[in-house]
Amino acid sequence: MVPTVPVPRRPFDPGDPVDPVCHWYENELGWAAVPGAPVRLVTGLRFDVLEVPAEAGFPALRHLGPGSPVALHGERMRLLVAAGSAEELPGLLDWLEWGALALDLTAIGADGSIEAPPPPDPGVAVEPDPGAPASPGPLGPLRAGARPGGRPGDCPRARPGERPTAGPEERRGPRGAARWLRPPEPGREVETALPTLSALGGGAVGGGVGGAPDLVRLVQTMATQCHRVRLRRASAQPLAFS
Repeated sequence: MVPTVPVPRRPFDPGDPVDPVCHWYENELGWAAVPGAPVRLVTGLRFDVLEVPAEAGFPALRHLGPGSPVALHGERMRLLVAAGSAEELPGLLDWLEWGALALDLTAIGADGSIEAPPPPDPGVAVEPDPGAPASPGPLGPLRAGARPGGRPGDCPRARPGERPTAGPEERRGPRGAARWLRPPEPGREVETALPTLSALGGGAVGGGVGGAPDLVRLVQTMATQCHRVRLRRASAQPLAFS
């Protein structure tokens, strides 16, 4: 896959309102984000996303490297994978002989976006329970004054030395909102830790090309688990009698 170039950051404008969530993603991680309520992360540039039911996603986490970000949104799990993976998913499922089945496994790639979880709070442990309340971010939710409908790279900047504040009620966040299960690490290039198709045959974790996890094993496990979830839910349905 061809490496992508991070979106250039817009020069600081002292007149911009503060958008702390967008500011964190764009300045700490170099990710393209769209301001609004909620802030959204642009896919297809630095990463794509595979989304499955959380109960199907947890068994697949063993195929990820330690720096591969994973988010939860309600009962759904979103795993960040190498850019371009969304286009490869249909063919990959066919090759793995899953293409003929209806699986609750979707991909979000170019021209897509996902809701941005609040930035991780270093003082709060991440709870790997999909039903647990969202972990509070250090900056709280998006503050008023953010400009909705902006383009990637148009996030307002915080003024030098200014630290946004949020009250206790703002910090909690609504139940079921997006949150990080495995948050991204500032200062670390995310691409080197993401599952990629080019790592085929390189090992389950960290044994692929450049140390990247293998996308094939990840998709195979998620497809298997999605099928099991589908069968389990079907068997739990009451029988219909005419």
